[in-house]
Amino acid sequence: MAMEPTVKVALGTAAFGIFWVLAVFPAVPFLPIGRTAGSLLGAMLMVLFGVMSADEAYAAVDLPILGLLFGTMVVSVYLERADMFKHLGKVLSWRSQGGKDLLVRTCVVAALASALFTNDTCCVVLTEFILKIARQNNLPPKPFLLALASSANIGSAATPIGNPQNLVIAVQSGISFGQFVFGILPATLVGAVVNAAILLCLYWRHLSDEKCVEVVAPVPTDVVEEEDVTSHRFSPATMSHLRSSHHHHHQPGCSKLDSLDHHSCCEVYEPVKPTTNGDSKADPAVGIHQRRGAAVRAKDAPSFRCVEEKEAEAMEQWKSTLWKTCVYVITLSMLVALLLGLNMSWSAITAALALIVLDFKDARPCLEKVSYPLLLFFCGMFITVDGFNKTGIPSAFWEFMEPFARIDTPSGTVILALVILLLSNVASNVPTVLLLGARVAASAAAISPAAEKNAWLILAWVSTVAGNLSLLGSAANLIVCEQARRSEQHGYTLSFFSHLQFGFPATLIVTGIGLLLIRTN
Repeated sequence: MAMEPTVKVALGTAAFGIFWVLAVFPAVPFLPIGRTAGSLLGAMLMVLFGVMSADEAYAAVDLPILGLLFGTMVVSVYLERADMFKHLGKVLSWRSQGGKDLLVRTCVVAALASALFTNDTCCVVLTEFILKIARQNNLPPKPFLLALASSANIGSAATPIGNPQNLVIAVQSGISFGQFVFGILPATLVGAVVNAAILLCLYWRHLSDEKCVEVVAPVPTDVVEEEDVTSHRFSPATMSHLRSSHHHHHQPGCSKLDSLDHHSCCEVYEPVKPTTNGDSKADPAVGIHQRRGAAVRAKDAPSFRCVEEKEAEAMEQWKSTLWKTCVYVITLSMLVALLLGLNMSWSAITAALALIVLDFKDARPCLEKVSYPLLLFFCGMFITVDGFNKTGIPSAFWEFMEPFARIDTPSGTVILALVILLLSNVASNVPTVLLLGARVAASAAAISPAAEKNAWLILAWVSTVAGNLSLLGSAANLIVCEQARRSEQHGYTLSFFSHLQFGFPATLIVTGIGLLLIRTN
């Protein structure tokens, strides 16, 4: 792509710079409008400055990624209601030997889940829960959030469905699912282990050795209200106890003879009208027999009521178990659809709508939990990044570096990896793959067919792991950051520089180890 006129290049770079600054420093003093508004501002400036037209801006929005993100957010809400996080808490906390063990388990769960559910989905589902389990065990949230984001990125490199750039590579290269997995899986396994080891080394002193408590995920508000109504519904015994305690001295028909059956008597007893036989005096024997008969009937009544309540509770429990099972089955079906290579976004949206219909109630409380500011942030980011690509700067940079980035030599492979790392953190990984994919493959195809395959796998590995370098390196990082910051009960702000302190060295080490394993396939 040729460079645009100098004015357009300058204006496009300025718009991208504003977006980048506000994304890194969302509360910058001179414009504290946050990441979401900053991305929309960058997108608007790209159109106002004439870098791209309005139609081009709309076309730049990647609807499949937004659909995938929206669908998985809705699915995660219903998984939360189905107690998935409760079971996950048992897995993470079961016989845990402390913070170090919990950190390793977080890395394992995040890497495995991201390979199957994509890294964005993994971070959407797990961020709040990981933050909660760290808070409730008096552990610093930072290492666990870093473990979640970095392990999710590394694990997602293992499959074509792990992240959007891998899907693009699998389609453009024609590499089969099995070839992709077996070609990059060794690098993923070793990389995940090394990443966990780096986290342990950096935060060893901050992780206690006390055994972790089991954390139960919070139940959504609408479910809590329904359960509270059920659990606090007065039973006959409770009602009789309340009435007897309040009216013990005001029941005209209760006497010392009935003190042993006082609760039962007071529950069903109705004052006996005096029976007159001419002299206007009540027959005491009749009153005693009536009260004793009422007491006997009262003893039998609660037992029938208890049986009815137990049957009702058993029925409600059965319905709840059936509903949770259906939620898990639908989620598993979504996973199978992704593994079969069906459209990812429509698979996620279909699963979300199936859960909404299955719930058979107003979906507004669940839909309100979707992070719409995050979706808007991605819309603005897509437009801003596409506008920056249209200036021709990324393309000119690659044309300059291409002669030095041939993968038939170790130095060329290292230079190619550095180029991918840089562009992935400046222009995002998906645009980097779209920009470099065909060119890298064409350069490697001149060497050999095996070199072409390795070039695609190297592009997939480096562009994915590059997401760990900085907070802006991948969508998964931003999801973890924003979800943690927006948490009402356990909020935590993961800053750009605190992420960079871990991300920069860890990314270079993990990337280098993966390159050695991929080149030896």
